[in-house]
Amino acid sequence: MKKTNIRLFHVIGLLALGWLAQAPSAGADSTAKKPAPLKSQVLAWESMPVKQTALGNVRPIFNTPTATLAKLESHVTTLNPGLDSHAVHRHAHEELIIIKEGTVEVTLNDEKKTVGPGAILFYASNDPHKIKNVGTTPAVYHVFTFYTAETAKLAVKK
Repeated sequence: MKKTNIRLFHVIGLLALGWLAQAPSAGADSTAKKPAPLKSQVLAWESMPVKQTALGNVRPIFNTPTATLAKLESHVTTLNPGLDSHAVHRHAHEELIIIKEGTVEVTLNDEKKTVGPGAILFYASNDPHKIKNVGTTPAVYHVFTFYTAETAKLAVKK
């Protein structure tokens, strides 16, 4: 029963976020040219450009509004063994991460968990987090970052 209530709470929360994302933001400049919403598409892995970084590499995918989000940012990160993606930090937007390859240690709200391929991570707004590759091979993970009209109103907690 408890799991059902938690799932119902999550579904209601996601529906509310979708509704809020569609509401016009206060003070929005209606004359400013907005990028067109992201259209349905299929991207082949080979078609995604690879940018080398000091930590491994990144494949940018999307960074644009959709029909229901102020912005969807998505990329694939390859993190070399033994490295942190960044220091523990927090931000107003929400993130969903899917581990494709490797073994990572996830720090989330001062708790650490080690996970591998298929693991799904969700970072709620302002929750402190980071990823460290604790394996012996590169870790590859897909990142989806969600911005709504409400995101801009939220302050980042210190």
